[in-house]
Amino acid sequence: MKRIVLLFLALFILAVSGCGPEATRPLPVEVEPTYVPVGESEAETLAAHLSPRLQGTESWGGLRPVLEQNLGYIRNRPQDAVCVNRPGLVLTWGMLGDSVAELLSVLDDLDRDPRLLAERFQWLKLAPGTLLTGYYEPWLKASLTPDDTYRYPLYGVPDDLKTLDLGAFHPRWEGQTLTYRVGEEGVQPYHDREAIDGKGALADRGLEIAWAADPVDVFFLQIQGSGRLDLPDGTAKHILYGGKNGRQYRSLGKLLIERGHIPREEMSMQRIRTFLNANPDVAVDLLFENPSYVFFRLADDGPYGSMASILTPRVSVAVDRRVIPLGSVVALKTALIDYGTGESEPFLSLMAAQDTGGAIQGTRMDLFCGTGPEAEQLAGHLQEDSEVFMLISKKVLDAIPDNAE
Repeated sequence: MKRIVLLFLALFILAVSGCGPEATRPLPVEVEPTYVPVGESEAETLAAHLSPRLQGTESWGGLRPVLEQNLGYIRNRPQDAVCVNRPGLVLTWGMLGDSVAELLSVLDDLDRDPRLLAERFQWLKLAPGTLLTGYYEPWLKASLTPDDTYRYPLYGVPDDLKTLDLGAFHPRWEGQTLTYRVGEEGVQPYHDREAIDGKGALADRGLEIAWAADPVDVFFLQIQGSGRLDLPDGTAKHILYGGKNGRQYRSLGKLLIERGHIPREEMSMQRIRTFLNANPDVAVDLLFENPSYVFFRLADDGPYGSMASILTPRVSVAVDRRVIPLGSVVALKTALIDYGTGESEPFLSLMAAQDTGGAIQGTRMDLFCGTGPEAEQLAGHLQEDSEVFMLISKKVLDAIPDNAE
């Protein structure tokens, strides 16, 4: 009974203080994302320049398995429920599914005439503009047993990590969760990074699922959310996201800029890694300033996105599901490195919204770049002002009265 009382006391304090989980706060009114219809002439020009070449396929048919995954996810949602409600566009899951199904029906014809996408679909530009960043699946040297080389633990989800659906208590908290543990003093926030890695809060509990050779590798694995373990016997194992401690994420990159360690114009994942490796005396304390912590699970395949489907390099993107519903197919106009030439080239192709992320909010989008050194290089430097277009069947829009209101 005492624990129950303490839990409700914690919820009451949360309510009166106006605090809530970071990732589920409403979008600020001043940056409210909107959808703006694109004129027919501009849509024809955009469609004519679509190409899947920089995604590793010469034919649009190569995207069919990914788009079918999206349609399957959409069809399993409540078809009458609204999946996006933004100024300029209101859709139900059923309407979104009908649009993706129509796209699949013309996919094989796009090699001959990509302008079919302008003829059959309304292009709606997401405003304000999109910042495109990247993420990847890192490899790290690790072992399933510890020794003098492999000393840094990777933890599975602790059994005392609790999550509460706050929406069950009041409508104002719908979609929000509280992550906590019950300690000697009652309900408490879960252990932060310093407590786990610095003070051994999870040691000797049998929660270790692997051990890494480099603590910086562990930190970057937590940022990316999944990766592959390069094991001593030459085999590899996928390590996937399992959960997190609920603490607010603090960007190490921003911290290094604010303290003058790295100039803003030089910031990248590679630059952060170089600084940490060159300054081990301050690296540990800097890492502790990000209290967020990620737990993992081992698997034979992956990586998986929020739709529980395996991500596809340069096709799968992470989005804010309040703006772009999971399962959507969008057109992305940006610039990406061509691995064949090493040069940055214009990119305009279809993308599958299959993942989410705590830092991916509003119009920002995160491209899954794949695995290996090339993917790490692209993800580490990708910060491109881009344009995103939702493609909705004109038949679907014609059936919606006053859709733009």
